Amino acid sequence: MPTASSVVQERLKNLEQHLERENPILIRAIKSFRELDQVAYDMHLLDADQTYADQIPWWPLIAILGTFSAGKSTFINHYLGQTLQRTGNHAVDERFTVICFSEAGTGQALPGVALDSDPRFPLYHISESIDEVAAGEGKRTDAYIQLRTCASERLRGRIIVDSPGFDADAQRTATLRIVDHIIDLSDLVLVFFDARHPEPGAMRDTLKHLVAETIRRPDSGKFLYILNQIDATAREDNPEDVIAAWQRALGEHGLTAGRFYTIYSPDVAVPIEDINVRRRFETKRDRDLLDIHERMQKVEIERAYRIIGSIEKTAIGIADEAAPLLSEGLRRWRTRVLAIDAVIFGILLAAFMGWSLAAGHWNGLSYEPAWLATVASVENGLQALIIALVAIIAAIHFKVRSLSAKAVLPWLRQRVQADGIRGRVVEAFLANTRPLRSALIAKPRGWHSVNQMRIKQVKLDCDGYVQTLNDQFTNPSGAATRPRIDQPTESVA
Repeated sequence: MPTASSVVQERLKNLEQHLERENPILIRAIKSFRELDQVAYDMHLLDADQTYADQIPWWPLIAILGTFSAGKSTFINHYLGQTLQRTGNHAVDERFTVICFSEAGTGQALPGVALDSDPRFPLYHISESIDEVAAGEGKRTDAYIQLRTCASERLRGRIIVDSPGFDADAQRTATLRIVDHIIDLSDLVLVFFDARHPEPGAMRDTLKHLVAETIRRPDSGKFLYILNQIDATAREDNPEDVIAAWQRALGEHGLTAGRFYTIYSPDVAVPIEDINVRRRFETKRDRDLLDIHERMQKVEIERAYRIIGSIEKTAIGIADEAAPLLSEGLRRWRTRVLAIDAVIFGILLAAFMGWSLAAGHWNGLSYEPAWLATVASVENGLQALIIALVAIIAAIHFKVRSLSAKAVLPWLRQRVQADGIRGRVVEAFLANTRPLRSALIAKPRGWHSVNQMRIKQVKLDCDGYVQTLNDQFTNPSGAATRPRIDQPTESVA
């Protein structure tokens, strides 16, 4: 029976074989993931059957977010050139749909478990996140996610995630958790709004989550904000007022820079009788659609940088977040253990001395303590007393260690959640407080000089990966053109 570690290594080997045909730079990235995994195993931040490489999708990922009836599915169908997603003015599907390429001419719809159990796709183990916000709902993954296949060439080598709208209250908390997870994984995020509802002020909660909470992200450049179905405003006296109202609403939530697109689908467009108005609308639509489609087609570039960024972020997370937090947690635990030990043993020692003196007696000119008489009356009395005292002290000490660890856990969990620290930090802390580990050791388990050097080397390697990627897309010297990322290249050993 294969071990958990061998299963992980087999998954990484299969991933390397896939990347060998696509981009050798990312093969080298697998080596960095292996280094990070080893550090995490030593520190108990990962289980033996886990790898950081499973926490990101290795295919370019495009997320389609927005309100109900904002035309997300119609946009996807037009982009793919196939009627894959159902469309309508009302919610037609309250599930997240992961769409990927398949050679089969007929698309297939697969249940949520196909995503929840496959580490190659986004939403791997998403049932655990759903359970955290809605106990028991993790068993109903089919109610939240599904996988669909499509033979469109535009989908080859990339994945699209179509989300349900944001306006429903049902399952809202779990839905937002999945949205946040998808946003973190995505290389490009298209945020759709419906131009047919020109009162954006009534959607402040939606705008807050889709705009205000995303523009401050370090990867905010991957968000495109799209006012869709703008053709519905063509008969307005001044359609520009609709656009201005949305721009003001987005501006109130902090979006004052970046590209704001206005489009509509040519497949289901509202007839525009005025030829001049129609020409103006079509020109703007075609220009914006071209820009959006080009970003979607070149998403593999963002994917390569995203994976390297994930490696560096993980390394920083271990060195600058997890390790210091573990050290602080252990310091609090150690201080508590030693203080309580000192108080308890001080009280016991004082009680013992008081009893010994009170129960002792004078033997001639000398005073004989009670414990000495007890020891003398028992065969091998001193040895028995020492064994008994050691057993009592050990039992008390280990109980104090356990209770002290439990007392520190609420603070640790709060810090992990507040700081957004990834990894099994709580489990790593408990591993450091096990009985056979001394409370006097200051550093967390596994955070020794060898692993610290591993982290430093991974960070340096990331800089080298970025430089290599830059060389594929930039050429300031004007030297001979280098092979592009999407061209076959020789495998890197």
